[in-house]
Amino acid sequence: MTNSTLMRTLSSAAPDFDNQLEILLSFHESVDENVNQVVKSIIKDVRKRGDEALLEYTNKFDRRSLSAASELVIEKDQIQASLERIPQDQREALEIAAARVHDYHQHQVQDSWQYTEADGTVLGQKITPLARVGLYVPGGKAAYPSSVIMSAIPAKVAGVNEVVLVTPTPDGIVNDMVLAAAAITGIDRVITVGGAQAVAALAYGTDTVQKVDKIVGPGNIYVATAKREVFGQVDIDMIAGPSEILVICDGKTNPDWIAMDLFSQAEHDELAQSILITPDLAFIEAVQESIARLLPTLERKDIVAKSLQDRGAMIHVADLDEALEIANRVAPEHIELSVEQPELLLPKVVNAGAIFMGRYTTESIGDYCAGPNHVLPTSGTARFSSPLGVYDFVKRSSIISCSAQSAVTLGKVASVLARGESLEAHARAAEYRVDANAS
Repeated sequence: MTNSTLMRTLSSAAPDFDNQLEILLSFHESVDENVNQVVKSIIKDVRKRGDEALLEYTNKFDRRSLSAASELVIEKDQIQASLERIPQDQREALEIAAARVHDYHQHQVQDSWQYTEADGTVLGQKITPLARVGLYVPGGKAAYPSSVIMSAIPAKVAGVNEVVLVTPTPDGIVNDMVLAAAAITGIDRVITVGGAQAVAALAYGTDTVQKVDKIVGPGNIYVATAKREVFGQVDIDMIAGPSEILVICDGKTNPDWIAMDLFSQAEHDELAQSILITPDLAFIEAVQESIARLLPTLERKDIVAKSLQDRGAMIHVADLDEALEIANRVAPEHIELSVEQPELLLPKVVNAGAIFMGRYTTESIGDYCAGPNHVLPTSGTARFSSPLGVYDFVKRSSIISCSAQSAVTLGKVASVLARGESLEAHARAAEYRVDANAS
């Protein structure tokens, strides 16, 4: 496959298209039993030895020489100093992005509610924010201040009392933009620990790291495996797979724009997936030419090329309706509707993490500053999952209050059903109230 045809081209009219699409979408992250065993061992050790284990793992994996757990904590004056230290354009960009993300997530806030029926029964729902949340952010070369904004702000909007950021600092190097984002979003505590040991500390607690109710944020295979392992002790956001973009185009958008949109996800990872679907075969050729011309200009061109060649595709379809049908089968993390009237296609998109409308709306705007969350379902899980939001940081409790009158009416129903299930105590508990109020 030459650079001019770096991405494979599929046709929906091909007899074996369904099989080709299945092969394209298949992604099974191999289960590394060695990683599983290492993670389980680290979690067990942190549970047993607490801060002592955290110090050992941090010194070993992050090449540090700390002697006390208190040295893992970055104090608030240091966090604020990072905000003052970064260039003004970076600070302004972080502040604008944070404000937009905050405004968007305010619309997701849910209120408690209740209503009263004619017989005096009161039913409702009580919304309560989680008490403490842990946010994991990678450190070192992979530093993501945008992930701080996207995870911390919905938690704060939800009313979470304490948001703790854990992030590794290899060789003791702290990323100022990450800390600046922590300052802007009002994160309460920053602890310089990473890996499975950080997840274990958040899940079970140590003297320095208080246990949390939920852990959110991206990480490497050790972090992902640890999150999977502690789920149930705490809640987690998701186990994220490689990033994905699917572009539906009518063939009238600048092909350079579409090529760069495909690059934008491919540059994340060799396993990332970029797909273009169009009814215009000539447009596929134009985008292939744009890819060949623009790819050499990218700093991460080797990663992009590997991603596009191994997992990318351009799919020729009969029309936009067929494009949407295939897109819903893919259930992508990001979908761009790069067409003249995207609002006409929107009702037909049923499986997608985030939907980008029109030629001028690039996915990268959503990653940083549009407002909606960039923590999105991957690997086809948009069929049943949603973006991270305020609703992920609250819990819902049902409210039930019976009047004397409704205790009789509902008690009789409950008694019949309970006895039908051979649960005598259930039935008699209801019958006591019936008898007491029957007269």
